[in-house]
Amino acid sequence: MKMTKKLVLAATALPLMLGTASAYAFGGGDKGHHEGFKGKCGGFDKKIMRKLDLTDAQKDQLKEMREAGREEMKGKRAEKMANMQQHQEKVQALVLADTFDEAAATELATQMVEKQAERRVAMLKKQHQVMSILTEEQKAEFQEIQQKRMQKCTEKMEKHMSKQG
Repeated sequence: MKMTKKLVLAATALPLMLGTASAYAFGGGDKGHHEGFKGKCGGFDKKIMRKLDLTDAQKDQLKEMREAGREEMKGKRAEKMANMQQHQEKVQALVLADTFDEAAATELATQMVEKQAERRVAMLKKQHQVMSILTEEQKAEFQEIQQKRMQKCTEKMEKHMSKQG
């Protein structure tokens, strides 16, 4: 393959790969990130909440939280898309430049990490709000269910790893 063809191929493939990575960093690939080995490993989902025998008042509170979260996400969707597009443009400019700007690359990487940290904090805050609705007994039961899930996950992971090795 001639050098120009290689350069054209690299110039088209690299931004696509980095774009995908930046989309994941900005939350584009987060769905199912707790899933692994054909099932939930840990996680915080509706199935656990169903096992906790919630009162009608607790169910109503959780429903209100979910609806408020949906509305918040709808409001942020356009802003998130604009931010992703700006980020993608910066990534493309960086990788297509004649010389590599390490300072700009570091800045982009730092922004990605900060966005991820912001999302994690927001997720933990929501989980804390949900847990604050539970009684002490429900919290203890929740922890027990989580521990059982993690044990199953560990066993599945060990089994999977032993098949590969």
